[in-house]
Amino acid sequence: MSACSQPNWDLPNPFVIDILVTADAIDHYGHVNNAQYLRWVEQASWAHSAQLGLTLDHYRALDRAMAVHRHELDYLAPGFEGEKLVMATWIVACDARLTLTRRFQLFRPDDGATLLRARTRYACIALSSGRPRRLPPEFVSAYGGALMAEA
Repeated sequence: MSACSQPNWDLPNPFVIDILVTADAIDHYGHVNNAQYLRWVEQASWAHSAQLGLTLDHYRALDRAMAVHRHELDYLAPGFEGEKLVMATWIVACDARLTLTRRFQLFRPDDGATLLRARTRYACIALSSGRPRRLPPEFVSAYGGALMAEA
């Protein structure tokens, strides 16, 4: 990132992933397809969970998963092939019982633009049945420990 376009993050201390916009992300209008932004949201979520010590293997061993209950995506500016972007995520709510919420911000360092802001609410389910289940202590510890208060 150039010194002149450091991210102006919505919240402090984000977990971030770097993204390079490839040709397969581009739609018929010549910019990043809306569905691609959602895929990047998912990639950031999984990468952050892994960094917190919760991988798919842990989910399977615990017979638990965080399933999407609701996505809110605000598309603010288009992205284009070849651009380098940065996706940030924060856990902003964790009730230690059933749900957690993440926020996301997609930033383009070249011009300092925020391309997307998103919010996803997850519910804990049993992988074996798909039914709602209480967050296991491992989830409460990992996700609750990464909780960032919203201003």
